[in-house]
Amino acid sequence: MLIDGHGRKVNYLRISLTERCNFRCQYCMPEKPFSWVPKENLLSFEDLFKFVRAAIDMGIEKIRLTGGEPTLRADLDKFIKMIYDYKPDIDLAMTTNGYLLADIAEDLKKAGLKRINISLDSLRADRARIIAGRDVLDRVLAGIEAAQRAGLKVKINMVPLKGLNEDEIVDILDFGKERGMQVRFIEYMENVHAHSDLKGMHGKEILEKIKEKYEIEKIGRQGSSPAFLYRLKGEEYTFGLIDPHKHDFCESCNRIRLTAEGYLIPCLYFDEAMSIKDAVQAGDIDKAVEILKTVLANKPKENRWSEETNEASSRAFYETGG
Repeated sequence: MLIDGHGRKVNYLRISLTERCNFRCQYCMPEKPFSWVPKENLLSFEDLFKFVRAAIDMGIEKIRLTGGEPTLRADLDKFIKMIYDYKPDIDLAMTTNGYLLADIAEDLKKAGLKRINISLDSLRADRARIIAGRDVLDRVLAGIEAAQRAGLKVKINMVPLKGLNEDEIVDILDFGKERGMQVRFIEYMENVHAHSDLKGMHGKEILEKIKEKYEIEKIGRQGSSPAFLYRLKGEEYTFGLIDPHKHDFCESCNRIRLTAEGYLIPCLYFDEAMSIKDAVQAGDIDKAVEILKTVLANKPKENRWSEETNEASSRAFYETGG
């Protein structure tokens, strides 16, 4: 069992497979050139799996593949199958922008992927283009349809932004409701790589928009999920709100992050990290495990976001998967 320095059980590993992305979203990296870390700087799937296998043996029960955009990594289905073949009952999920998903959703499902979160910030092509930096909506919608057709459990992620898509909150909610997909509204996470003029919406503002059409009931956080759940009154449909500014967001944190270059990151907000790259490539998994234990021992109790501060993170979320 993996325990951090605050007594929290850590059973969730998020792996960023690449920092490359085919979008340039306003809230992530709008000004970053279309370049990428050389392939030789990344851990191979074989080396990543050496660590994943050890982490599973030590108590990791849930793995989420992220990026950048994870579908840009070649042979993604083969890596998924490595994990699935080792532990078929593991909760294996992925977060994606959905742009390339239509062509590979079925292969990912067959390889062992169980759940997928797809970003959908607007149902209007012109706004989606502004937010993502390119014309994306048709392909994202096709990816959502393909994922559902393949039998993947789909959730939709939306980042509401003032002056951009705040009037589409209910539209996105209805889109998910009609298709049996839970929508999760994510508060914009202030970071120095985002467009400087962006203004996010706090959870209470998002809920007020939804209340213009629906009565809602609180459900709460389930387990160590980052989402606080709500139900539409009189209906079975639930939606989530991910609100890292709230004081209780970190209380049940069970996550550790691994980047494509081999850095273990204890907290999304903090820049502190330790590398397992040399140990894994040398085949010294015991050393990699010791590094993991050190990172967990130093995992902070909570992030630096709060309702009272506008401090922006210097963390590049495209390296850690958000």
